[in-house]
Amino acid sequence: MCGRDPRTLHRHVDVGDVRVFYRESVPEEGGDDAPVMLLLHGFPSASHQFRRLIDVLGARYRLIAPDYPGFGHTEAPAGFTYSFDTLAEVMEGFVERLGLTRFVMYVFDFGAPVGFRLATRHPEWIAGLVVQNGNAYEEGLSDGARAFIALRPDVEGDEDKVRALLTLEMTRGQYEGGTADPRLVAPDGWTLDQHFLDLPGRKEAQVALAFDYHTNVARYPLWQAWLREHRPPTLITWGRDDMFFPEPGARAYLRDLPDAELHVLDTGHFALEDRLPEIAPLIAAFLDRVWR
Repeated sequence: MCGRDPRTLHRHVDVGDVRVFYRESVPEEGGDDAPVMLLLHGFPSASHQFRRLIDVLGARYRLIAPDYPGFGHTEAPAGFTYSFDTLAEVMEGFVERLGLTRFVMYVFDFGAPVGFRLATRHPEWIAGLVVQNGNAYEEGLSDGARAFIALRPDVEGDEDKVRALLTLEMTRGQYEGGTADPRLVAPDGWTLDQHFLDLPGRKEAQVALAFDYHTNVARYPLWQAWLREHRPPTLITWGRDDMFFPEPGARAYLRDLPDAELHVLDTGHFALEDRLPEIAPLIAAFLDRVWR
């Protein structure tokens, strides 16, 4: 599966007035014919959450991980409207700028609503799905997630509830929560996430996205219909003790994708942090199978 360190390029590309940062591995095997996977990150992270996965698999596969507007190193102009529609529009332009026409899509957390918007607009792009704690079903929402989704900007105190999630304590809790052994979770991830959250304007972007999250739940039936119609090959790796998206959300995919490969792991939200040795071989085997 591995054995060589990949070359990973760090680049920017302009999509309209957004300067999108992304990481891209240069595979040593296969050249232009190497399988391509688009890695769509979650909250409150960015493409750096995939660094270790890229190190493990990037010598054989072309892995591309962008930062959304409002996250990581991507630069959005003042006045940018933060919504899941606009994030998806920028990612759509990003894919087009890179000239990608077919790829496996990895969706995690916020990556699911961004990715499923791409999939419904461009089904021809999607060679397969890797779903890791990326929810698309009502039963995949915990009580805490439902309370979060119910927050509204015109309700007094609700913005304060969103901002309370944007602290170092809460960011760290998302990484360590649900893990069997927190010692396996490096502090680098939540520390870097908090650095970006604390940049000027970033908390305002996250507040806007929090208040827009209900639009994703409204689209669940559309995304489920797309899954039933197109039946993309799908690998599901899911941390069962996710505080936001519990295990029923993983099993719900099997209603629409009965042939999906499902692995439920004893970990939490950021499953790659402590379960990479189990997940990476599953992804490698899936890419080989799907791309052929």
